[in-house]
Parts: sequence; structure tokens; C-alpha cells
Amino acid sequence: MRVGLFGGSFNPAHEGHAHVAETALRRLELDKVIWLVSPQNPLKSAHETRPLDERLAGARQWARGSGMIVSDAETRLGSQYTIDTLRVLRARFPGVKFVWIMGADSLASFHRWRGWTQIMREVPVAVISRPWAALKARTSPAARRFAWARKPASAAAILADATAPAWVYLTGPLNFASSTALRKRQTKG
Repeated sequence: MRVGLFGGSFNPAHEGHAHVAETALRRLELDKVIWLVSPQNPLKSAHETRPLDERLAGARQWARGSGMIVSDAETRLGSQYTIDTLRVLRARFPGVKFVWIMGADSLASFHRWRGWTQIMREVPVAVISRPWAALKARTSPAARRFAWARKPASAAAILADATAPAWVYLTGPLNFASSTALRKRQTKG
């Protein structure tokens, strides 16, 4: 089984998240994409984060179709950090080939995540292009440090079979939806 893990605050979930998940499912030829809704992103303000049940419900609205699953696994595992979640999931499901999925906006700040180099060594990573993030993502500390492990987009379908560290940057049609923009709009109106 080939499973993409798409972690995030989803504060709120939107069509851009669905676009990233659907692109990964299709281009990586995954069996499933699990949206891991974080109880609280340690790099974001708890004050601005909506309640978990609201974010889970929002993610379920956008994670439509076969192959999409929304999970509160990090809450149930008591895990705050991606690296801890990955290690537990890999230990519990040794036969599953996991791929970590993120938007290019996340790659741009990936070097701020706890254990980011270990994440790159734990599972292959797929980065999906996002508006306004391409240059920052491609020149980020993570992209530079692991440039040697980057695979061509043409190898996306076999990324799940690769030994980490391995990552791919996938371009294609962009979706301009943004959680930050949605929150600002909701605050104004």
C-alpha cells in the first residue's frame, strides 16, 4: 500500500489543500492520502487556530472522493511533531510505503520544523507547487541541503518506492486559495 501523509493545521481547509492532495494522489500513484489535521502547529499561534473539531469538519468537506481520508491521528497519538508521528506510523504499519506531502509554501519554512532533516531521512517527500512560493521553496535551506536527493518530476510515480532521503517538486496548474487570505476575509466581514 502506498499512502501519502498530508499534514497541516487546515485553519481553515480550502480548495488549495484539496488541489495539493488530489495532485499527490494522482501524480504519485498513491492508494490513499491521509489528511493529518494537527491539534496545534507549534509554529503558529494557538490564539488564531480554530478548534480541532471545526478544522476536522472543514477538511472532511474538501477531502472528497475515493482515496481521501481525514484523520486526527496526531491527537490520538499525543504527537505534536511530524517526526514523532512518522516514526509511530512507520513502526505500526511496516508494510506501508509512506510519502510526506506538502505545499511549496511549507517547504520554504521546512527548516524551522523540529527534526526536519530526520523527516527527510524517514520518508520520501513530495512538494506540490503553490502560488507565490516557488522561488522561496526552491532556494530554501531544505531544498539546498537535500538538492542531491531531489528526483525529477517524471519519477513522481515511483517516489513511494524510493529510499529516503528522496523528494520531488511537482509543478502544474496552481490553485490560489490560501488559509491566511480566508482568515483575513472572515475577520473583515
